[in-house]
Amino acid sequence: MAASASYLSLVVLVALAAVVSGQLSPTFYDTSCTRALATIKSGVMAAVSSDPRMGASLLRLHFHDCFVQGCDASVLLSGMEQNAIPNNGSLRGFGVIDSIKTQIEAICAQTVSCADILTVAARDSVVALGGPSWKSLWEEGIP
Repeated sequence: MAASASYLSLVVLVALAAVVSGQLSPTFYDTSCTRALATIKSGVMAAVSSDPRMGASLLRLHFHDCFVQGCDASVLLSGMEQNAIPNNGSLRGFGVIDSIKTQIEAICAQTVSCADILTVAARDSVVALGGPSWKSLWEEGIP
């Protein structure tokens, strides 16, 4: 019985650690990849300025990534999610995200996750089109 209690305690501890480490922070990459957010913003702004519909496309891409299993960037993988009936031929912005990822890898390799790039690109695309920034909402106390 003591062994199962210890096991249960370990499972709860690991689950809590996962929840704590999954908190969003607009300053997460401030020390590990200082130019990450600026690089993402620059790529999004360039894409939206050449095609204003790309802002909505990047937000939609993020939505479809997060919709079922959580935000894991699986929508960027060629195969099942991209070719699923609701997504096939209707999602755009993969090239924008790929380009941003290439730029990020050049400045700080294996540091910024694809899921974070997709999330920040969605935020920046909303801002590029005149919407609010998550950082400003964060500063106002609206997580």
